[in-house]
Amino acid sequence: MADAAHIPDEAETRARWGDFAWSEVNEANAKGIIARYPPGRQHSAIMPLLDLAQRQVGAETDTQGWLPVPVIEFVAKQISMPYIRAFEVATFYTMYNLAPVGRYHVQVCGTTPCMLRGSDDVLDACYKKGLKKGHTTPDGLFTLTEVECLGACANAPMVQINDDNFEDLTFETTTAVLEALARGESPKAGPQIDRQTSCPEGGPTSLPEMVSENHDYRGEWA
Repeated sequence: MADAAHIPDEAETRARWGDFAWSEVNEANAKGIIARYPPGRQHSAIMPLLDLAQRQVGAETDTQGWLPVPVIEFVAKQISMPYIRAFEVATFYTMYNLAPVGRYHVQVCGTTPCMLRGSDDVLDACYKKGLKKGHTTPDGLFTLTEVECLGACANAPMVQINDDNFEDLTFETTTAVLEALARGESPKAGPQIDRQTSCPEGGPTSLPEMVSENHDYRGEWA
């Protein structure tokens, strides 16, 4: 795909990451993850271990993190899993990045519910701030990716930026989120309108008498 992220040359990758090893803290974390599974079932730890490795790479590079081939090999070896099986996991789930990304990985949902609710405006806001699909901005801050359904259809359109979802977006609120991140701030995650999680806009539409007597629509007892 034209907008696919560029995977670095293997020789370059091995020169940088060939001696990857857990940090002291993550070594303990990895042992704890593996210990969750009974003897002979350690392969089940592959997903959280890959996530842990990606986060360590991110911490070492001041980015959201990615999985160079030597890092995947390291994780697979620790649980005696053939490399190709670990690689299959890493390539199947979009939570794993197979190429370097910026400090903020902006994943815009372009599936039908988000498209019908304005994902084109979300992408346009990204483009206006200099983001380009499959690329990282020159300052290393943002990588833009268009992805399939992220599971927040009731709050469409939405984006996932690193570990946070930003929902009920418009061109203006998307721009505000990106500008806040660029300033080093932590914008409020979740809906960008006046509602909590996926509650109806404007308050409850069913059993309003019960709600008004006992607690408000945010789930807090009166």
